[in-house]
Amino acid sequence: MNFDLQTLILILPPVLLALTFHEFMHGYAAYKFGDNTAKNMGRLTFNPLAHLDPIGTLMIILVRFGWAKPVPVNPYNLRNPRQDMVIISAAGPAANLALGLISGLLLRFIRTGALAALPQSIVNPVYLMVYFSLQINIALAFFNLIPIPPLDGSKILRGVIPREQEHIVDWLEHYGGFILMGLILSSYITGFSVIGMFLRPFILFFSRLFGGV
Repeated sequence: MNFDLQTLILILPPVLLALTFHEFMHGYAAYKFGDNTAKNMGRLTFNPLAHLDPIGTLMIILVRFGWAKPVPVNPYNLRNPRQDMVIISAAGPAANLALGLISGLLLRFIRTGALAALPQSIVNPVYLMVYFSLQINIALAFFNLIPIPPLDGSKILRGVIPREQEHIVDWLEHYGGFILMGLILSSYITGFSVIGMFLRPFILFFSRLFGGV
């Protein structure tokens, strides 16, 4: 998907906020469960520069799903590593859904005419930025819930499946990166995105639910 400069400018703030809040909440959840690793490495911050992965950010801008630098977590510092990691991993997607909800409510607010006193040259860009925020956050939340390493879904999967089945996640950790990149590259080569097909129903449903769009 190609964007002109104006659209790119409108998309960058929602992307930076979505990635930063996602990773911050991972670090904050880990900190609350007793792991100071993210805090000690300067990742418990709202500074986007501490969290951005250049390729992952570019992917969000181009195809509306991507990633940031994973927040480091030391499970040996957690009181209940298996259960705590599920919550820590889910904290990022949950943060994006919360931002998506806020964005949707803002869209509804703007459509009431509450900003009618402002010129359209201001209202229209603001509306578009909030609209992008809604879709980007929903896409980021559910993309990260895919149970393929290194995405959050794989860590959640490890915490909820029976221990005797953990070898499945072990296998995915060896090949997950290749699977993920293969799916992304195939979308460019074939024009058909498996990930996009998976995300589309969630984006449509929650865009309608949160923002009525």
